[in-house]
Amino acid sequence: MAKKASPSTRELDATCKVVLLHGRESFLRDEYTRRLRDALAKAHGEVDTARFDGGTARAADVLDECRSFGLIANHKLVILDAAEAMIKEDVRPLFERYAESVAEGEPGATLLLRSDSWRAGKLDKLIDAAGLILACEEPSEAAAVSWVARRAKKEHGRAMDPAAAALLVQRIGRHLTRLDSELGKLAAAGEGPITTERVREFVPESREESVWTIQSRFLTAGPEESLSNLRSLLDVSREPAPLILYAMSDLARKVHGVCRVVRDGGNPQTASRAFKLWGASGNAVIESARRTTPAAALALVRASVDAAVRSRTGLGDEERSLEILALKFSR
Repeated sequence: MAKKASPSTRELDATCKVVLLHGRESFLRDEYTRRLRDALAKAHGEVDTARFDGGTARAADVLDECRSFGLIANHKLVILDAAEAMIKEDVRPLFERYAESVAEGEPGATLLLRSDSWRAGKLDKLIDAAGLILACEEPSEAAAVSWVARRAKKEHGRAMDPAAAALLVQRIGRHLTRLDSELGKLAAAGEGPITTERVREFVPESREESVWTIQSRFLTAGPEESLSNLRSLLDVSREPAPLILYAMSDLARKVHGVCRVVRDGGNPQTASRAFKLWGASGNAVIESARRTTPAAALALVRASVDAAVRSRTGLGDEERSLEILALKFSR
């Protein structure tokens, strides 16, 4: 018999008798489920799978399935989805007793609990003793970039440099299912490594990236350049006027907020977190805030609000309002 793993060293393998996967990242839940099923099949041969829904099933039926012997296979994987909907109040002690009873025994089943949300308690310690608890949440931006680069090579057979991986995360976000889907498309789009050029060609900009592209046109431009940039956005890029107005209003708000923090002796990094300013774009906003005054920045916010009001009430020409606002930014 294989040596039992302690709770502190156990991995997701056939020694796990109860496993809890909690969090909204469905890609990780599915990936961990596949790994567990493969490990059980390797250890026990054929594995039967029984599924229950925590919102409709009865706790007694789930636990009876765990305790009963399979008719054909040597082992069973019992999956309880939406586990949080079932395991609460008077039902929770039933699962606590089950987890405690199998911690030292050799049951013919592995219980897999899957849930978007989870309320921690005594059951968690018992599950940890009998198996494993894994969080399935979206990774940080840095972790997502590393994951994308590894996934591209391992699963899709394409090398991907960090800049291309970072651009994909910037455009798609940190949702692993969507990232993996886009990786598949990029890998099929051509031979060789996945480059930033390929990402730009095949993956549309996110709304946030479009907004920053617009904002960057007005941070350091003089009057003539600001007007030229505006006409290029409207006539060449075909950006809608409401999006341009939103981007300029958002930029005015950020510059004013950071300017107030800096002039009051605050830490610019604190302001960065408060206004969600990251990387080169965040540094550009901070530098612009250093060059102006709170009064001038506040006047820019008020001008942006006035332009938005005029646009929504149909007062004046929308593009004319944008031109006036662009000139105010340049000053």
